[in-house]
Amino acid sequence: QKVFRVIPQNDEQVEILNSLASNMQVDFWQPDSVTLVSPKMQVDFRVEADKSFEVEDLLKESGVEYRVLIDDLQAALDAQFDSKARTTGHSYEKYNNWETIAAWTADIAAQNPDLVSRIVMGETYEGRPMYLLKMGKRGPNKKAIFMDCGFHAREWISPAFCQWFVKEAVETYGKDTVMTTLLNSLDFYVLPVVNIDGYVYTWTKDRMWRKTRSKNAGSRCIGTDPNRNFNAGWCTLGASKNSCDSTYCGSAPESEKETKALADFIRKHLPTIKAYLTIHSYSQLLLFPYSYTYKLPPNSEELNSIAHAASEQLASLYNTKYTYGPGATTIYPAAGGSDDWAYDQGIKYAFTFELRDTGRYGFVLPESQIKPTCEETLLAVKYIANYVLEHLY
Repeated sequence: QKVFRVIPQNDEQVEILNSLASNMQVDFWQPDSVTLVSPKMQVDFRVEADKSFEVEDLLKESGVEYRVLIDDLQAALDAQFDSKARTTGHSYEKYNNWETIAAWTADIAAQNPDLVSRIVMGETYEGRPMYLLKMGKRGPNKKAIFMDCGFHAREWISPAFCQWFVKEAVETYGKDTVMTTLLNSLDFYVLPVVNIDGYVYTWTKDRMWRKTRSKNAGSRCIGTDPNRNFNAGWCTLGASKNSCDSTYCGSAPESEKETKALADFIRKHLPTIKAYLTIHSYSQLLLFPYSYTYKLPPNSEELNSIAHAASEQLASLYNTKYTYGPGATTIYPAAGGSDDWAYDQGIKYAFTFELRDTGRYGFVLPESQIKPTCEETLLAVKYIANYVLEHLY
């Protein structure tokens, strides 16, 4: 299998990609679907090995500029597991399967009872418990920040960051002044994997799976895109009504057990939750609302300045460059996202991170990049959390 990058120069070339996608199985990595492709946009997509020559010929023939990002996806998949930490159990510098992450949530809470507790937030379509970690020193009427990872199954670096964040919190509490203040003054709700069924499927069956694993009535196609399943301009823009598509919005808002559990939890704790952070990959972006509309939220200037400063913090470590801005204009319009929904619930600090990289490895980021990715992202998250603490409302 190969991953191609093309930059269509005009509508005609966009049309060529459309016809390509309708004639064969094309897995769009960036943007999420062919319908979002527009001229001058960088487009990354994966095709089956036996189709790659056909694709190259077509692109050459029609004069579409392209390059092969990943020549041999299987080799890249094997190369992901390049971490020196070859432990059998949990490791913060490895990709951990769900069983390992689930056990870790119990261990980290048991080892740090005064700082971490584990809550079952709901269960998935396939009946797995959704574990949520509540972190912070006990205190009266504390405000909270909610952070989730693993919305899209194949974005493995995302759950790795949620685990890293928890590790850093428990290891640096009482040593690092910022982290200590944050945990004394705020609670953090950390959901290490939203789409657990999908994540398990990427480990057992198909590494490139994105959606949930729920059955769709009257269709042989499985799953809904959980980040198109929230009631924020639901299914209007940048989402599909076709259950076979990777951006399928679902049969209704919160049709998925996972998204409903998340939304129910946030609704129940709305008075206390003051910020919402959701971690995805890849592209190196820091986005804020809106994605379902081109209109800007009332505090967009404030959000923009926070994103600017957080991006600077992130870049200070390894000089990793992030682009920031409102979702719709910074990448593309997409309705039904959790960040827009949280914002419209009144959580005025809502951000989406798209972690490393910019496409060299895409979703198959090597384990050797987990540590640097998490270290730099931690700086941005701590900056945002500290800003929120200083601007409680």
